[in-house]
Amino acid sequence: MPFEKIYDKQDFPDATLPKETYEQCTFRNLILENADLSDCKFIDCVFENCNLSLAKLQRTLLRDVQFLHCKMLGLQFDTCNPFGLSLRFEHCQLQHASFYTVNISKTVFRKCGLTETDFTQADMSGVLLEDCDLSGAVFEHTKLDKADFRSAINYQIDPDKNSIRHAKFSITGLPGLLARYQIDISY
Repeated sequence: MPFEKIYDKQDFPDATLPKETYEQCTFRNLILENADLSDCKFIDCVFENCNLSLAKLQRTLLRDVQFLHCKMLGLQFDTCNPFGLSLRFEHCQLQHASFYTVNISKTVFRKCGLTETDFTQADMSGVLLEDCDLSGAVFEHTKLDKADFRSAINYQIDPDKNSIRHAKFSITGLPGLLARYQIDISY
């Protein structure tokens, strides 16, 4: 039976949520660092001001899930259940996360730190990366068609190794697209 409730500053034994289906739940101010969230189902849920760093996500279902002001270091989204995966991130720290081969098309990343995050072979079509720091993020054979990088910073994307048709970039982002050519660009 799904839960529809608010979990606020609640302690869970061993920092682990019971393996349940959580629908329309809000999780606030929880420390779930190193938690085992494997096999949990989150549908139309919100995580707000939570620390989910290094949480285990094997077969975790994340459908219409929002993360707001969360610390999410080292999460392996490539181990999640891919069925219906739908995410939104605002003001989150997602350093060292992995989206390897994950379809995250149309995902919104707003004001997020995505340093050294792996987007290798991910489908990021139509993704919005608004005011995001992508220092050291890896884009290799990534589908970035119609993605919006106009206000993102510190990215390096090789147009020869990634699909960038109709993607949006600002003039200040040109060095991130031309870095492999080792040329100097003046504004």
